[in-house]
Amino acid sequence: MAASPAAPTSPAAPVLSMHRITKRFFGTTVLRDVSLTCWRGEVHAIVGANGAGKSTLMKVLGGVYPPDGGELVLDGRPVRLRDPHQALAHGISLIHQEFTLLPERSVAENILLGREPRRRLAVDRRAMTEQARKLLTDLDAQAIPTQRLVRRLTVAQRQTVEIAKALSYRPRILVMDEPTAALTPGEVAVLFRRVRQLVARGLAVLYISHRLAEVFELADRVTVLRDGRHVDTREVSAVTATELVQLMVGRELADRESRPPVDVPEPGSVRLAVHGGRGRNLHGVDIEVREREIVGVGGLDGSGRSDLVRAVFGVVPLASGTVEVDGVRRRIRSPRAAIRAGLGYVTADRKTEGLVLPLPAADNALLTVRAVGRRPARAAAAALSRLASRVGLATVLLRRETRVLSGGSQQKVVLMKWLAAGARVYLFDEPTRGVDVGAKAGIHELIRELADGGAAILMISSELPELIALSHRIVVMHAGTVAGELPAGAREADIMLLATGQGAA
Repeated sequence: MAASPAAPTSPAAPVLSMHRITKRFFGTTVLRDVSLTCWRGEVHAIVGANGAGKSTLMKVLGGVYPPDGGELVLDGRPVRLRDPHQALAHGISLIHQEFTLLPERSVAENILLGREPRRRLAVDRRAMTEQARKLLTDLDAQAIPTQRLVRRLTVAQRQTVEIAKALSYRPRILVMDEPTAALTPGEVAVLFRRVRQLVARGLAVLYISHRLAEVFELADRVTVLRDGRHVDTREVSAVTATELVQLMVGRELADRESRPPVDVPEPGSVRLAVHGGRGRNLHGVDIEVREREIVGVGGLDGSGRSDLVRAVFGVVPLASGTVEVDGVRRRIRSPRAAIRAGLGYVTADRKTEGLVLPLPAADNALLTVRAVGRRPARAAAAALSRLASRVGLATVLLRRETRVLSGGSQQKVVLMKWLAAGARVYLFDEPTRGVDVGAKAGIHELIRELADGGAAILMISSELPELIALSHRIVVMHAGTVAGELPAGAREADIMLLATGQGAA
């Protein structure tokens, strides 16, 4: 029970109490009377569907958004946070889902941005480097060069730098919004060990994740939000994954993603073929995808999975080898050429590569039609409502700026973009990254429908259950080559053996 606002600070008081927080945007209420408490030495998970209000609630806590109602209490005393600097001064650090680093600055400069150690009037670069190196070493990430520009880091390395930056403020409350989305299992394990060490020292952690396995592994309590409201708070030890999902979506979901596809289609004609593909991190890749077929691509980070689809789509073209679409050899040297060849590419990073965030969702859905030099016909624009219905996006959202949509809704807009272009071959790179279980089920259904309709699907996923559930065949990559191929319903262990170079091709 939270202490009253007038009560003196007490060791027994929660470090954080949020009372009946309300937030509105443009007349729409996105948080309504949400209450939450967190104690020192606790990992408190927050779960909910995309658009449930999780990130918005944390941005209120971080001083990014002022609340329109309710009260924030720290150690039994009410506070008003007018900006993120005040939140940091009160010991609240946020690790956002989207990166906030400056790509043209070094790792050390990003970690200590605005707080660089000085020697007289100049920045003490030696001291800055040492402080950054120590923070990275504490995260078992000392291999990341402190002088390297952030734009030259991998996605996983950038996430690690974000975490080091947040910890550099020595917070007492650490908010982590989907911090593991871009991390490998080994990096996740390192992060969890570090979180447990911090919690043992009294740090309070608010942890947002769509990965329920992480919630059960790391958290003490879990709060469920739905449609901007508080649904329930439970001890993690007293709730099951099925119960959490039902609380999050308000209904039961058919657990199709946990089962392999029942029917493997009869072999159709080859829609996409790569022969002898060589290029960035690719060393002679051969792969074919037939119509009505979903071919999954497994492998660890650095195996060449994403490099393969980026090369096929002309982002970083192949140095040698051939690409054929529907039996015709294509010289794909740019994304525009790929679109004209009938390819669609759902990137792993929708924010920077898949969408123009300030544009309305409807304009984003027509980007590919415009990119190939054709003025969108009235029929294309008129079809947007039908396409929105097909991907499960409320038509009212088409008029809103894409940047204000939830992650799941943004991903649906990306899918609309390729449906509008009439793609025949789809390249999916982590199609459900950062989306909730409800949106994930909808995306899975759409991928199956595309394949049933004759499209060829090449899909990368780091989630092995998803890969197994959707794929008619699974190609596993290791060190830039195809390490082997597995049939539908393959075992996770067999995939990992090939991915680590232990299995036979």
